[in-house]
Amino acid sequence: MRAAGRICPPFSTGSGAALPQIDTFFHLHLISDATGETLIAASRAVTSQYKGTQAIEHVYPLVRSRKQLEKIIEAIDREPGIVLCTITDPELVEELQARCRQMGTPCGSLLDPIFQIFQSYLGVASARKVGAQHELNAEYFSRIDALNFTVMHDDGVLPDNIEEADVILIGISRTSKTPTSIYLANRGIKTANVPIVPGVELPPEISRARHPLVVALIATTDRVHQVRQNRILGQGAALLPSPSYVDRASIAEELAFTRKLCTRKGWPMIDVSRKSIEETAAAILALRAEHLAANSAGGYEK
Repeated sequence: MRAAGRICPPFSTGSGAALPQIDTFFHLHLISDATGETLIAASRAVTSQYKGTQAIEHVYPLVRSRKQLEKIIEAIDREPGIVLCTITDPELVEELQARCRQMGTPCGSLLDPIFQIFQSYLGVASARKVGAQHELNAEYFSRIDALNFTVMHDDGVLPDNIEEADVILIGISRTSKTPTSIYLANRGIKTANVPIVPGVELPPEISRARHPLVVALIATTDRVHQVRQNRILGQGAALLPSPSYVDRASIAEELAFTRKLCTRKGWPMIDVSRKSIEETAAAILALRAEHLAANSAGGYEK
């Protein structure tokens, strides 16, 4: 069992934009009997709604015994704050909540209210199996397959049979194609991404593909310029690209070319300027659902 404390200081991002002013810091203890991913995501979603505050996260994954719990309770006593858990063992949850009440520390289980809703509707109790969502089932191996496919078809490397892809992302440099591809792959979506390079035609296979959804990622000229500048600052002098790479007029031309291409081909575009990777992926998944429905109506099957 490992614990980690993380804090994000309110300093400059280095990209010209300052992080929001943080007025209050508080300790947030996150206890899980699995990886803790669900708990971290849920707690951050809630924390983000409280402006001017920043959580110092203490993450305790794989907590499955009273001995582990005792050490965590000692840590909570030293640095009191909010305690959240995703533990399926009701006895451990009861013990944690009782000890937190004694210390006057707020403690909540994210799973209990959800279990109650499911149980009241389904009429049966849950199995309360630790780590059930991480079983090595068909869905898990599908995700691994998608990740392998996506890594092998990054940055313009197209599969021999392009119909194997679920999504093809296109876009000019620095529009988040690769991280979005990896995120989609983690959702089981086989994704290839292809850069749009001025003066270079896209492979004709993309236009002929029927099964994959082709989506262009675009952004504002200012956003692309900012990201490209940051990339150059992180590279050595020997790796500097051509001056047009960060020229605003050139970037505007690249984006205009992308828009004209997508309008001509009927490919959807997503502006990622103010979107997180998760929001971009959600928009792509919604478009893919429409794409699959249209293909099904047209009689196409993978």
